[in-house]
Amino acid sequence: MTIIASLLRAAQLPDSPTPRLDAELLLAAALGKPRSFLHTWPERIVPSEAALVFTDYLQRRRSGEPVAYILGQQGFWKLDLEVAPHTLIPRPDTELLVEAALELLPATPATVLDLGTGSGAIALALASERPAWQVTAVDRVLEAVALAERNRQRLQLDNVSVLSSHWFSSIESRRFDLIISNPPYIAEADPHLVAGDVRFEPESALVAGKDGLDDLRLIVAQAPQHLEAGGWLMLEHGYDQAAAVRELLAAQGFIEVHSRVDLGGHERISLGCRPC
Repeated sequence: MTIIASLLRAAQLPDSPTPRLDAELLLAAALGKPRSFLHTWPERIVPSEAALVFTDYLQRRRSGEPVAYILGQQGFWKLDLEVAPHTLIPRPDTELLVEAALELLPATPATVLDLGTGSGAIALALASERPAWQVTAVDRVLEAVALAERNRQRLQLDNVSVLSSHWFSSIESRRFDLIISNPPYIAEADPHLVAGDVRFEPESALVAGKDGLDDLRLIVAQAPQHLEAGGWLMLEHGYDQAAAVRELLAAQGFIEVHSRVDLGGHERISLGCRPC
């Protein structure tokens, strides 16, 4: 019989940047308990069925599969979201978009468009913090639309609408106070595409042409006709793309263009305002 503490000690995940955390998350899930249970009851015996599930989880993690995909869930902002391999895994850096949006727009009624919503992370985080906002979340991948809608229903956020749209294709003439997006921004030949968790994520949600800017160019070019006067466009991009994105925004007539840094000190998002 194996106890929790010894099972965790035996778990080997040499290629993971966070091996202990990964092992704890996987064992807690196999046991159907919160992670705190492992620290409170380290001498508890692990049932054989749970041990087998944990062993399978470890094998999948050793092959490089992200913990979020193994467990089918990921925390983002203050929410627990269902995730799946046809959408990106929400990351802490993207919370910077949420923080900036909440800072720029008041809590009074506003309309927001989340382009390429994936799991719905950004749209749902904003809607949970601003009940007066009406948020439209779109994605061209039908499985992502269904996933975001499941998350919306489970979180009971009635101020979000999830639609199928390739960027602005189904938006028609609607205008918004804020357009926000974490689009694909990795260059085709970027070596990161064959390393780490990214190997398991959908290429369509990662890659955007030779320089990684194709989708950012399209969004910046088309956003003005869908923004109210004084409305904001807010974009996540690569750590070395801020200057290029600021140039795109300025060339399209946006004002108050600037970038903001993430927890690692990189310029991670850029934004601009449509003139009144």
